[in-house]
Amino acid sequence: MAEKPASRWWIAPAAAGVAFLAGLPLLLSAYTVSLLISVLAYASLATSWAFFSGTTRYISLATAAFVGIGTYTVALLSDHLPLAVVLAIAHMIGFVIALGVGLSTLRLSGIYFVIFTFGLTELIKQLVIWFEINQTKTLARYIFVNASGTLIYELLLATATIVIAGVWWLSRSRVGYALRVIGEDEMVARHSGIDTTRVKVLVFAATSAVMSMVGAVLSLRYTYVDPNIAFNSLVSFQVLIMALLGGIGRPWGPALGAVPLVLLSELLSGTFPHHFGIALGICFVVIVFFLPGGVMGLVDRWSAWLPRSALRRRKES
Repeated sequence: MAEKPASRWWIAPAAAGVAFLAGLPLLLSAYTVSLLISVLAYASLATSWAFFSGTTRYISLATAAFVGIGTYTVALLSDHLPLAVVLAIAHMIGFVIALGVGLSTLRLSGIYFVIFTFGLTELIKQLVIWFEINQTKTLARYIFVNASGTLIYELLLATATIVIAGVWWLSRSRVGYALRVIGEDEMVARHSGIDTTRVKVLVFAATSAVMSMVGAVLSLRYTYVDPNIAFNSLVSFQVLIMALLGGIGRPWGPALGAVPLVLLSELLSGTFPHHFGIALGICFVVIVFFLPGGVMGLVDRWSAWLPRSALRRRKES
């Protein structure tokens, strides 16, 4: 019992850090708050993606689909319902759709699951385009919600905090251990008594619901959306690379990887707006060849190397 306080010494500093981040909008410019909104959004997306795909090795490229679902939920319902209700509905719709997708596709493995999830974004986008053209006769959806940048920031900060803390807790629970066994060898997981289908489907649905929530909150920044904006396939690849860059072995690794790529996107959008895809490709190559474990993997290797190096120097002296 005496080990618990020592093993959780970081809780108080973490709570203080969250409180500090919550007060930042009072100190920063609107532009900086807007930049932090993107960081928090992608931190939540990358953490959610890594918890399922990074652990089980079922690589999902459906992030953009669920972000778009959240965006369109707000576009359709924000004029009729209170914002809190709309966000809750976006979360629930993302969960239900992901549940159906998971039940029908998580028996697939390898490249087949990757291809299906990548095609899911395009499928939903085309269905939305067909509906808009045939029913509303326009692709435009306007969002008239009185939400300040500070409100959006606080909502995304709360989401990111809950997601990272939840992933940290779940990774140490039976669910986390089950996911890791599935990632190592799914056949062994089945023979160990793990209901692999239930674990995969529920975790996939829960993480996808978070993505829909993030999409719903982000949509409050816009006054206009269309299917091409809401269902942007590049988002799926951005989230994947962010998670790999930060490292999927720690709950906060993917969130760490979101920071440099958001800053890179902001830099290139002003100077080379059509070259971000090239930058993403270069980042992916760098990660594969030089950072296979991401930044957190590099930190772990340094942490293991420095004590050995110091011990070697002491022996030589």
